[in-house]
Amino acid sequence: MATAASRETGLLATLRHYYESGTPEGHRFRYALLAFDLLTVAFIVATSFLPRTSTIVAIDYVLGLLLLADLTARLSIARNRWRELAHPATWADTAAIISFLAPLLGGAGGFLRILRTVRLLHTYQLLARLRADSPWFRRHEEVILATVHLGVFLFCMSAIVYETQRLTNPQIANYADALYFTVTALTTTGFGDITLPGTTGRLISVVIMILGVTLFLNLVRTLLQPSKVRFRCPQCALLKHDLDAVHCKACGHALDIPNDGNTF
Repeated sequence: MATAASRETGLLATLRHYYESGTPEGHRFRYALLAFDLLTVAFIVATSFLPRTSTIVAIDYVLGLLLLADLTARLSIARNRWRELAHPATWADTAAIISFLAPLLGGAGGFLRILRTVRLLHTYQLLARLRADSPWFRRHEEVILATVHLGVFLFCMSAIVYETQRLTNPQIANYADALYFTVTALTTTGFGDITLPGTTGRLISVVIMILGVTLFLNLVRTLLQPSKVRFRCPQCALLKHDLDAVHCKACGHALDIPNDGNTF
């Protein structure tokens, strides 16, 4: 029994090493998870235009099992498993796993998987790694995150439109039609060639217009505002500074912001 317990402890230590440590192996592993998330979303988008063949169903099962293994690993190393279970990202992962392991229910629920990409981008370790590895990311972090948020919203709302309309609305034949409607509603263009009938359709349109415009304006704001670098001042905790700042403009404390010498 002691041997089994030590094996379990060793396994948990290994999982924590890859999921949480600041080692090069841990960073590479989390980058691989991010790449897997993006490839999963690309697969879902591509297969929304194709008939559901046995090959696609088999890939669905493989992806579902990989997602299940990832979720199980994260839950096993969580310090507070109930909090982890209550996290929206866990709900999104569960929806994606169900959609992949039960293809008859439809695969569009897997679009919720992209929500975990945002969660990864907001974790301290990954952000710290991106800032350390990429001067370009440090200069454009706000714009990158605003673009990701808008892209996530487009994907998720398009999936909702597709799933709620594809069986009853002949104007929504595939994901491209759903994405087209989402973009026209978000930009309030309103060509009128595709509409969502009924109360549910109108409510979806309202959500797209209100939340989508908000995210779009946030992206525009970040594009137009002066470029800043995110670096927490150790003295007063001011987070944003000029790209070439050597002292905090709030308290005057000397800053040691990582910089490649290029401020443009």
